[in-house]
Amino acid sequence: MTLQINKSASPLVIDFYHDVVCGWCYVMSPRLRQVTGELGIQVRHHTFVLQDSREQMVQVFGSMERAKSEILGHWKACAKQDDAQRINIEGMRAQSFEYPNGLAAALACQAAHMLGGDIAHWNYFDAVQRAHLTESRNIGDAETLTEIAVSQGCDRDAFTQAMTGESAAQRVQADRIQAMQLGIRSIPTLLVSSPDTNIPPLRLQTTPAELLKSRLQDMMQAA
Repeated sequence: MTLQINKSASPLVIDFYHDVVCGWCYVMSPRLRQVTGELGIQVRHHTFVLQDSREQMVQVFGSMERAKSEILGHWKACAKQDDAQRINIEGMRAQSFEYPNGLAAALACQAAHMLGGDIAHWNYFDAVQRAHLTESRNIGDAETLTEIAVSQGCDRDAFTQAMTGESAAQRVQADRIQAMQLGIRSIPTLLVSSPDTNIPPLRLQTTPAELLKSRLQDMMQAA
């Protein structure tokens, strides 16, 4: 899916904080694309990894087996809310690889961002989420992440260099620090602001498309 932007200018900017392994982000991203495309609102992308290592996943869930079981339970709730019914729970359950943490994919998203900006970040993010939640691929694997990037039109060598370089790691950390400073503890989080006005920022999470559009239109009119 490509990003289409309405040519009319909007006074709003949305900062979208997300984690590739998050089912609720998968539910929310197409809604955000639809509404911001209709309203001409700029979206800026930020990675926010909930667990960044196998050790952290074991610490949070008790074991990798329990991590997968509990997370797939969350997928069931996400699947009920997914407008296109894309979430393949049994496909992931059948895979032999451990459920991945989000760090490798976050570094890959930052690589896409460095190569093509927010639009490339969003297109890549959606492609990796589809690989994870629909196609049951191992997005903890660097080669899988690179193959997805190439399918999105990235140069393999340039992407690999960006993904493994220091700048991608710095960007992941900078986004994490910024999120924590803003009090963001869960994802997806949409932080809607009107930079040229005194309107307080609006914070949203998983929201139906029509309600999202209504809230944004109200804020645009106030600006």
